[in-house]
Amino acid sequence: MPNSEKTETVRGKGQEARPLDTFDRTILGELAVDAGLSYAELGSRAGLSAPAVHERVKRLRASGRIRSTVAVLDGPSTGKPFLAFVHVDATGWGKTKELLALSELPEVEEIHSVAGDACMLLKVRCASSRALEGLLARLYALPSVKATRSYVVLSTFLERTPQAGISEALEESSND
Repeated sequence: MPNSEKTETVRGKGQEARPLDTFDRTILGELAVDAGLSYAELGSRAGLSAPAVHERVKRLRASGRIRSTVAVLDGPSTGKPFLAFVHVDATGWGKTKELLALSELPEVEEIHSVAGDACMLLKVRCASSRALEGLLARLYALPSVKATRSYVVLSTFLERTPQAGISEALEESSND
């Protein structure tokens, strides 16, 4: 699923006039676990009334903090048990129209421009190693691609969407 909000552009402030408070973080945290919760149930968990939660969710959507509500599918159950991360080395910066067109393939879950020993990082989920080989062949057919390094996932211990919570201790330890 391509990201409709491109991160290379600076987002306008819009309705994002106030920082997230504890209620907002609780609501976002609960929705990240189960976006199908009713406003009444969300209110019960956050300590607010259902109408108050509804207004907050509307504000969180309007500010872009909630981008969409989707079903999180299970890869193996949908016939794609083979998860891999592919580092792509390309000429120049690497972000080409042809490389970004790979987002049309349902096997490509994420495309990131990165700093480090590669310029692009892909998260792909395929039906088999043979399907991954076919995807790599498509990559190598692109004129800008020089090399790839693939990392096949053996086991997954945590996979989730971005979380609303912030670990204050991490910020504090970096200042030591």
